[in-house]
Amino acid sequence: MTLGDDALLDIKNLNVVFPGSKGDFRAVRDISFSMGKEKIGIVGESGSGKTVTGRAILKLLPASAKICADAMDFNGQDILNKSEKQMRRIRGRGIAMVMQDPRYSLNPVRTVGGQIAESYLAHRNVSKKEAIRRTLEMLEAVRIRNPEQVYGRYPREVSGGMGQRIMIAMMLIPEPALLIADEPTSALDVTVQRQVLAILDDLVTRRGMGLIFISHDLELVSSFCDRVIIMYGGRVMEVCGAKDLHHSRHPYTRGLLNCLPKITGNADLLPTLNRDDAWLSASFSG
Repeated sequence: MTLGDDALLDIKNLNVVFPGSKGDFRAVRDISFSMGKEKIGIVGESGSGKTVTGRAILKLLPASAKICADAMDFNGQDILNKSEKQMRRIRGRGIAMVMQDPRYSLNPVRTVGGQIAESYLAHRNVSKKEAIRRTLEMLEAVRIRNPEQVYGRYPREVSGGMGQRIMIAMMLIPEPALLIADEPTSALDVTVQRQVLAILDDLVTRRGMGLIFISHDLELVSSFCDRVIIMYGGRVMEVCGAKDLHHSRHPYTRGLLNCLPKITGNADLLPTLNRDDAWLSASFSG
């Protein structure tokens, strides 16, 4: 799908290759998609290339990784050929990324408020007092009660759900145009998961942003996103509307859906996923 002049992100034939002792490994193979101010889900098994795709967009991969594409444009800018210094101007204020687990993304020896304020100061020419004020507003925006109290806490003193909200606040405070959320709810229970999703949905909608939501959870993505990209072996198998995901006829997508446990199901073992190497050479239907 191409969105023309309204495209926020436009990627054509993205490939990511890692060198290895047994030769090069293609983690991402010929991925193409365009998106505007919408919510796109990227789903697939572990190792399908979801996270590598997200990190490649921000060029946050090891120096040994080779990123190549016919085009990788953000807001009309060619980010594929930008230098590291130029990418630092885009990261945060243009494109932000929420990593999987806040316990490993937050600095354990600094207060959470100080880290959020630092993110704002890095991208805005404001006073420290203004950064603190905006941080408290952002903590309130992600529905954290007593933001003044939470501002002075350390990462070890907050729960997993609160840590995830803090990470979202840190990534959104520079007011990016695109947010990449990598498994932002995977470590949370269902109740907290829904709360975090509601916060993301509200903030993205009100700010008119684009969102790439990386997840293993097909049910979650189908209910939350506008479109879904299904990946296998580093390739796109298909792109479909989220509301049409359960009507997909692609054998890989059907296999993923059939492996989901159902409350109303019987006591039989869940089916296993049958994979076909031919999928890696066939073109997807979008």
